[in-house]
Amino acid sequence: MTKAAFIAGDWGTTNLRLFLVDDDSTVRAAADGPGVAQVPGRFDSVLTELTSSWRQEHGPLPVILCGMVGSTIGWMNVPYVPCPAPPARIAGAMASIAERSVFIAPGLSCRNRYGAPDVMRGEETQILGALHQNPSLARGRHLLCLPGTHAKWVVLRDSSVEEFLTAVTGELFAVIDQHSVLVRAGDRPAGFDEAAFDAGVQRALSHPQAALVHLLFECRSRQVTGDLAREQAPDFLSGLLIAHDVLGALRLFTDVATGDSPVTIIANSSLAERYRRALQALRMNTAIVDGSQASLGGLTLLHSIRFSTGGVHAD
Repeated sequence: MTKAAFIAGDWGTTNLRLFLVDDDSTVRAAADGPGVAQVPGRFDSVLTELTSSWRQEHGPLPVILCGMVGSTIGWMNVPYVPCPAPPARIAGAMASIAERSVFIAPGLSCRNRYGAPDVMRGEETQILGALHQNPSLARGRHLLCLPGTHAKWVVLRDSSVEEFLTAVTGELFAVIDQHSVLVRAGDRPAGFDEAAFDAGVQRALSHPQAALVHLLFECRSRQVTGDLAREQAPDFLSGLLIAHDVLGALRLFTDVATGDSPVTIIANSSLAERYRRALQALRMNTAIVDGSQASLGGLTLLHSIRFSTGGVHAD
């Protein structure tokens, strides 16, 4: 019979998701809590409250956390690990909380292909989870896409995070959708309007050299002329933004996105589908990894490396 081995936690800005994990990597229980922005200075008490019943039943358990809990607004500011970053180096850089068996994963940093500093925090654990679930990613070079508020395009080389690039695609969508005159969809349908999204993608792909700012006003003008229904505007906007994100990434990473291996998308199903459609329009193959499962898999891998016989090695 399996027994509880550790507690895994993805603690972001707005949400906390905790898992009680068995020694065979099976999730025995789960709990939700507030994000780091809601609990400044109360991280210890929040974690204790949410896991007290697990500890009473199973005794002291190590806790592996990732996300903004390791940032300047979190429990402890854990330094970024510079790329290239293999899994063992990431695990070895985890910080521990004094007098608690709590370990916080570091983020990653690099100089991107534009020569600018770039950082990620939380996504590195999802990358480790994808590696854990898909052994084929451990060999050769691969391009990964992690959509979100700040989308990440990541180059893997033989299991190591070699470099990455951040795009503010999700944040830009939210700003335009909620705070501009371009969309104003009002009470919109809950579903995904594939036709409107694909139309936005095709507008971007039909004018690949056009600056994004020269196409965005179409979200408004097409509503005025009747070419686009008001409720379709958000998905049309999404298509424009994601297509430009994809186009820019594929231009930049031409040495990696060769078609020899699929672009691996790590995200929830709805967001992954949008990027899949945009990449498919450019005749790129894709593989999808569920973001939540990847995060849990990465935390499991960090626990395995940290508590493996012989400890953690740098490479």
